[in-house]
Amino acid sequence: MPPAISDSRLRRCVDVVSAISLLIALSPLLVLIGAAIRLTTPGPAIYRQRRVGRERRVFTIWKFRTMVVNADRGGPSVGGKADPRITAVGKLLRGTRLDELPQLVNLLRGEVTLIGPRPEVETFVSYYTPTEQGLLSVRPGLLGPGALLFAARQSDELDTALDPDAYYVSHHLHPKLALDLSYVRDRRLASDLRLMVDALRVAAGARPKKSLQHNKWAER
Repeated sequence: MPPAISDSRLRRCVDVVSAISLLIALSPLLVLIGAAIRLTTPGPAIYRQRRVGRERRVFTIWKFRTMVVNADRGGPSVGGKADPRITAVGKLLRGTRLDELPQLVNLLRGEVTLIGPRPEVETFVSYYTPTEQGLLSVRPGLLGPGALLFAARQSDELDTALDPDAYYVSHHLHPKLALDLSYVRDRRLASDLRLMVDALRVAAGARPKKSLQHNKWAER
């Protein structure tokens, strides 16, 4: 999986242009969301979390805060849609994926690319198999097939799990990574466009295309 194929100069140019254009165009929405978070719950509007990027470099990913302050201290790293730590505004942001918008800053910095496997938290990277660790040789993405599978079909299962983190590792992590691996091995413009369409469908509350519903990526 040569880096020149997965992280070309053209892809980086598209990332920079997309990040600058979207940050400018969406700036009123970003301010509005930030104000809504600050006015409805105590604490900052932006949530920062350590993620593992290309070549295992750890970086800080940005999101709009969707949970109560310090929710990650003493609680599970993952949660379902009914997680009691999620705020009222946070539930709306998560449902529409608007909480991910601050990651346009990460896109501009070059820490992520527009389409690619989502960066994972350090705790879960330790469970990667040797094959799955190949994903760490490419730049992670804002949108990826594994993350869409989790958002559309898997996250609800965590609401009834006694140990969400353990359940995520045993039931969700490896199917997600199988999709990401298959995508990276056959990375094309057509697959990127298909993922963008699926992301819009998930954000609108619809089911994704069958490529995610039936794990088509992992079957290749």
